[in-house]
Amino acid sequence: MTQAVNPSYSSTQVEVARLQDELQMRDDLVQQLSQELFRLVKGNTGFMPNPVTSEQHQAEVRGLREQLRGVEQQVAFYQEQLDDRNAETLQLRQTVQELTDRTRMLEQVVQELPKVYRQKFAERLDTVRQRVSHLQQENRQLQSELQSVSYRLAVRTRRSQQLDLPSFGQVTLPGFGTP
Repeated sequence: MTQAVNPSYSSTQVEVARLQDELQMRDDLVQQLSQELFRLVKGNTGFMPNPVTSEQHQAEVRGLREQLRGVEQQVAFYQEQLDDRNAETLQLRQTVQELTDRTRMLEQVVQELPKVYRQKFAERLDTVRQRVSHLQQENRQLQSELQSVSYRLAVRTRRSQQLDLPSFGQVTLPGFGTP
C-alpha cells in the first residue's frame, strides 16, 4: 500500500514544484514589468501614458493576477491533497506498527506453547502417576491378603477332608506261611 501512495505523492510533489516554478517565473515577469514601467515613468517626466497601451498593460496585469490566483488555488488544492495523504500515510504506519507488535506477540506465544503444553501435561501426568502408584500399592496389598486368605482356606479344607478313622491299637494280622 505504501508503494501505491509514494508514486502519486512523488508526482504530486513534481506538479507542485512545476507550479511553484511557473509562479516564480510569473512573479519575476511582473517584477520586471514593474521595474520597466518605473524606469520609463521616472526617466520620462513628460511621459503621458497611452490609454490603449495602459489598458493593455492593465489587462495583461489582470490576466496575470487571475493566472496567479488560479495557480495559488491549485497549489492550495495540491497542498491539501498532500496533507491528506501525509495523514493517511501516518495512519497506515501506525497500523503497520500495531500489526507488527501484535505479530511479534503472537509469535512469542506460539513459541511458548510447546513449553506450556509440556508443563501442563507433566502436571497431569504426575497426578496420574501418583494415582497409578497408589492403585498398584493397593493391588499388592489386596493380593497379599488374597494369598493369606487362600492359604488359610486351603489349610482348613485339608483338615476338614481328613477322615477321622478309629485308631486300633496293635493288631496282629495272620500271616501266610507261619503255623
